[in-house]
Amino acid sequence: MHEQSRRLSEPLRWGRREKTAAAALAACIAVVLLALAAFALTSGSPARRDCISVTFASTLGGALVHECGARARRTCASPAAFSGVEQQLRAACERAGMPFKTG
Repeated sequence: MHEQSRRLSEPLRWGRREKTAAAALAACIAVVLLALAAFALTSGSPARRDCISVTFASTLGGALVHECGARARRTCASPAAFSGVEQQLRAACERAGMPFKTG
């Protein structure tokens, strides 16, 4: 009983095996984090300049209008279908460098 109370009162000591296991775990975590960072920096395609994207409130929640190229030009040229979000659509068309037709 005396031996158990002495053992419980002393702090734990890490031996060579425990230190090696902790170092290996830290190295694995570092490698995974570096791989994820490299993947995040190199993946994905560059954003297109001829795209418009507008998110707005709809009857069933949020709605998204995302068009590129000729479809984006048609949407900017005839915004009547999106009368509730005309300001956001105008801003998206201007950012894409497309003419916005009012009314």
